[in-house]
Amino acid sequence: MSGNVQLLSDTLAKAKAEDRAALVAYLPAGFPTVDGGIEAAKAVFDGGADIVEVGLPHSDPVLDGPVIQTADDIALKGGVKIADVLRTVREAYAASGKPVLVMTYWNPIDRYGVERFTAELAEAGGAGCILPDLPVQESAVWREHAEKHGLGTVFVVAPSSRDERLATITAAGSGFVYAASLMGVTGTRESVGASAEDLVARTRATTELPVCVGLGVSNAVQAKEVAAFADGVIVGSAFVKRMLDAPDHAAGLTAVRELAAELAEGVRRTP
Repeated sequence: MSGNVQLLSDTLAKAKAEDRAALVAYLPAGFPTVDGGIEAAKAVFDGGADIVEVGLPHSDPVLDGPVIQTADDIALKGGVKIADVLRTVREAYAASGKPVLVMTYWNPIDRYGVERFTAELAEAGGAGCILPDLPVQESAVWREHAEKHGLGTVFVVAPSSRDERLATITAAGSGFVYAASLMGVTGTRESVGASAEDLVARTRATTELPVCVGLGVSNAVQAKEVAAFADGVIVGSAFVKRMLDAPDHAAGLTAVRELAAELAEGVRRTP
């Protein structure tokens, strides 16, 4: 079975045709439980998310801030495995028909086996992977297998990336480019910052791929701000925080569904 990179591209193109940014939601697999994480992914789709990133929990994350680290710890203590991540992808995609990616550090894939992981992710209906710590110059084996199985390879660019480096990264990627709006780890912030707009402009100068902005967006006002210059708005910590703060799981599902609806309005660029 081939993966769903084309569905990912079509979804981003459809949002552009509607003169809006796509809403991309991030949630870690296995949080608060495997079944609970699947329900949360379905809830954000129900609320209006266009794309979901399923996080593969890692014990030593380099990009994730304290909110997502807390959720990852809960998932890891619950015994989450790669099979559970793939099940989350499968069930979220089957329920929604919308693109689902995995966001993961490289080590778990390397240990699991690149061919095995790409084949199983494609079989689950996955659209691709976001690989924040895989250097482009070391990505040839991954990209070969991902392309063979119809999966996108999303690389992360940052404000510190020089133009020449941006061109190298975007030439190797597919699906979209993940633009980190600022230096540092994930988490909600008061302001997304002007550096994000500059980074999107510089990235677009090197590629036809859509550019989606993440790190820091937590509410509809910020989503609207980013949607004015980006092809997609990525929100993670705000969803996870809603789940963490909820008094029970049902309330958490309601909270993330409502946040997705608010953000979906924000990305629509209405005056």
